Parts: sequence; C-alpha cells; structure tokens
Amino acid sequence: MTEFKTVANPIDSAGATKQFLSNLFYGWGYNFYRKENQLRADDLLVRAKVSEMLAAARAHLADLERAWRREHLPEPTREHPYADADAAAVASAQQMQRAQQLIEALELRVRTVGVPEMDRINQRHRNERDTLEQLVSVDGELVLAAKTFSDHALVQRDAAVLAMQMPDLLAQSGLESGLAQRQQVLSALAG
Repeated sequence: MTEFKTVANPIDSAGATKQFLSNLFYGWGYNFYRKENQLRADDLLVRAKVSEMLAAARAHLADLERAWRREHLPEPTREHPYADADAAAVASAQQMQRAQQLIEALELRVRTVGVPEMDRINQRHRNERDTLEQLVSVDGELVLAAKTFSDHALVQRDAAVLAMQMPDLLAQSGLESGLAQRQQVLSALAG
C-alpha cells in the first residue's frame, strides 16, 4: 500500500476566519478546502503523472523506431518508389507501431477513467471521502506500476526487442489490474 504525505491546511486552524470562509464557500455550493475536493484534485494529479510516464515510454519507443527504420527500411526514391524491404523488417516495423498504439490506448484510458461525480445527492447518501481515499490508494499503485513499466521501457535501446516485449511488460507492470481495481471501487459506489 502506498503512503502519501499529508500537508496540513492552514485554514483548518483559522477560527472565525475559517467559519466565514466556510460559510462563503458553502453558500456558493463549493468549498476549495474540503477533503473530498483535495482528494479529487490528488486523483487528477496522480493520473496526469501516470499518463506522463506512459507518454515518455511511448515517445522513447517512437524515437527508437525512427532510428530503426532509417537503418533497416530504405526510404523510397524516385527510381525506386517501392523500396525493396525485407518482409521481416516490415513485420517488425508494424509490431513497433502496434506497441505504440497499445501504450497510447492505455494512456488514454488512464486520462479518461471515471471519478465519482460531485453532487449533493451522492454526498448525502454515500461516503464520498472513503471512495476517493480508496481511489487515491489505487492510483498510488498505478504510479508504481507506471514507473516500473516506464523504467523497463526506457532502459531498452533496441526498438524491435522493446516492441516484442511490450505486451509482457504491460502485463507484468500491473497497470491493467490497477485500472480494473479502480473500476471495481467505482462500481461499488454506483451499486
């Protein structure tokens, strides 16, 4: 389980000022300092970082692919518009493209995964804070999984090898299981 650093909010000990601000914010229907809002913001921040790590791995693979293509697939010329390419080289290039698409799809899922809606009905009938705390905990595991995946991908210097290893790296990282666990937490909230 991942532990996150807790930062004390100075408004919590503000006394009369706190009461005034609390009334002001609740009068608008929103309080920037509520724990639920902090957890929601933390959730967005953590998922953005996971997305950045996945994007870095995808960009690394794209860079390796460009270098690999320059070396193994000749560019078409006027004399030879359809360059003679080895079938194995074309298959490897296609595998690199699929690996990048796999990472990109996962990155998109991380960025667009659902969060509980912030409405008064849910706040009255459900404990939103517990759900958001569970989501932040799951997201902490996603960060570790993304870091593991990214570290393994960034170390590799051979595009063809990395493309072949991509499905296994993703499976071993735990990103898919983390996203599934997150969906279970949200499903429990809806049920």
